[in-house]
Amino acid sequence: MAHRVLVHTRTTAYRHDSIPAAVAAVRSLGGAHGFQVVATEDPGLFEGPLDAYAAVVFLSTSGDVLTPAGRTRLAAYVEDGGGFVGVHAAACTEYDWPYYGELLGARFDRHPDLQPGRALVVDRAHPATRHLPPVWEFTDEWYDFRPGPDGSARVLVRADESSYEGGGMGDDHPLVWCREQGAGRVFYTALGHTAQAYEDPDFRHHLLGGITWAARGRSRTRAGSPARTAAPLSAVRRPRRSGGTPRS
Repeated sequence: MAHRVLVHTRTTAYRHDSIPAAVAAVRSLGGAHGFQVVATEDPGLFEGPLDAYAAVVFLSTSGDVLTPAGRTRLAAYVEDGGGFVGVHAAACTEYDWPYYGELLGARFDRHPDLQPGRALVVDRAHPATRHLPPVWEFTDEWYDFRPGPDGSARVLVRADESSYEGGGMGDDHPLVWCREQGAGRVFYTALGHTAQAYEDPDFRHHLLGGITWAARGRSRTRAGSPARTAAPLSAVRRPRRSGGTPRS
C-alpha cells in the first residue's frame, strides 16, 4: 500500500472517550506495517488535494465534520480510487450530505446499552475477517442502522441479536461491510466504542485488514490498472450507487 493514511477524528456531536486510544492503535499498526498515519481534526485539510493518501479513515467522527469544499474533495478522491474507512460513529456523521450516506452504505439509527454479545463472521475471505472465529465474542453498543446496506455491499459480519438485549434489526443485522464507490474501496465496521477494544489483538487486526483492503484501491489506480470513470463533482449533490461485488 502507499505509505500515508489520513485519520480524521473531528466531532461536532457526541465525542467518544476512546478516540485517543483509537488513534494510538492506528499509529501503532502503521508503525508495525509500514504506513505513516496523519491524524487531524482540521476540516481545512480536506480542502486541499488528498492524492498523497492511500486511504482516509473517519474514526468515530460525529456530526458535520467537513466544509462544503472538503466534501467535494473527499467525493472526488474516492471516486478516483481513494480508499475510505469508517469506524464506529463514522455512521453518525454528515447527516445533511446525501453522498456520504451512499458512500458509507448505511446510517446509524440507535443502539442499546453497552454490553457483551456475539458477532457472526459470515465472510472470512476478507483481510479484516479471515483471522476471526466464526462466532466472535465482543463488547460494544451493537448499532442499528436505517436503512441497512443494500446489495452493493459485501456484508462480512452480522450481529447475533439473541446474544444481547435491545437489538432492533432482527436476523439481518449487518455490523461490518465493504463496498466499491466509483474506483474507490469503502470499508466500515460498527465496532470500536470502548478504549479497551483498541487493545484487543483481534480487533486491531480487523482494523488493519480494513485499512489495507481499502488502500489497495488507490494502489491499483496508481499502478495503472483500469479504473472506472470518476463521477462528476455534482455527485456530491446527486449520489449514485456503484455496482459490482467488492473483491478481496
